[in-house]
Amino acid sequence: MSIFGLNMRRGVQLGAVGLVLAVAAGCGSSDADREGAPAAEAKSGKPRVALVMKSLANEFFSTMAEGARAYQAERPDEFELIVNGIKDERDLSRQVAIVESMIAQGVSAIVIAPADSRALVSVCKRAQDEGIVVVNIDNKLDDEVLAQQGVKIPFVGPDNRAGAKLVGDHVAKQLQPGDSVAIIEGLKTAYNGQQRLLGFQDAASEAGLKVVASQSAQWEIDQANRAASAMLSEHPEIKALLCCNDSMALGALAAVRSAGRVGDVLIAGYDGISAVRQAINDGSILASVDQHGDQLAVFGIEYALELLSGGETPADRTTPVDLVVKETN
Repeated sequence: MSIFGLNMRRGVQLGAVGLVLAVAAGCGSSDADREGAPAAEAKSGKPRVALVMKSLANEFFSTMAEGARAYQAERPDEFELIVNGIKDERDLSRQVAIVESMIAQGVSAIVIAPADSRALVSVCKRAQDEGIVVVNIDNKLDDEVLAQQGVKIPFVGPDNRAGAKLVGDHVAKQLQPGDSVAIIEGLKTAYNGQQRLLGFQDAASEAGLKVVASQSAQWEIDQANRAASAMLSEHPEIKALLCCNDSMALGALAAVRSAGRVGDVLIAGYDGISAVRQAINDGSILASVDQHGDQLAVFGIEYALELLSGGETPADRTTPVDLVVKETN
């Protein structure tokens, strides 16, 4: 089945997962052949695919993990799955260590949502050098660093700039040219954060809005709360807060509530997590972007399996994004 033939609305029941998950039979042992490339299959005869994500404390990534587990459960005879995540999205050394562990275990493929677009390139190259298929999802690895290291790693994921432009345009329709807005950015070294910032800037520029403040809150709720509070204090004329992920949108909402400006300051997010969907439906957040987190890892896993079968030449693939707004009856 093609990566784009997946049912985007599969009825997967999603829930919280632990901070570090392992979902594979025998995943604690290594099948690596130290005389050559790692073994392509586990002792069971099935390929082992390692999913390496960012913070599983973030609902978006726990949803991603559950989607991947549900996909594997539907295909138990096709592959084994190992799921890992880090506690803090900024813990780059821990994510590198997880990839190194997967290399040592001789997995067949690694599907990775890198915490940093540059810092994870070297360890992904080491995985490729060991004969492991590597597929990049969610946050694109830096093209310049990839070129410097002479490595090609396919990216399977959304056009983050287009997604942010989509929700930014929706916010702009509620405002007037000349109105002031602020942007709460993600990690400055993360490609998806950079692209979402550009998308929000595109929307603001096209609509004639004035961006009076733009600051990183590193994807975190508490930091976004502090940043938004400072922005609202320094620029009381702000009409909207454009947040580069939903966790930061929730932090911005807390700041807007504290300032007594719910309904006066519009809030937009990115990811479409359940808490933000609820806030959209109750009117406290205007909109978000659904990049189908429950299927994003599935897209990457399916592509990795295609590459393992030898039937594909690695190339980037763009996955869908959709605007999330208040439900109407």
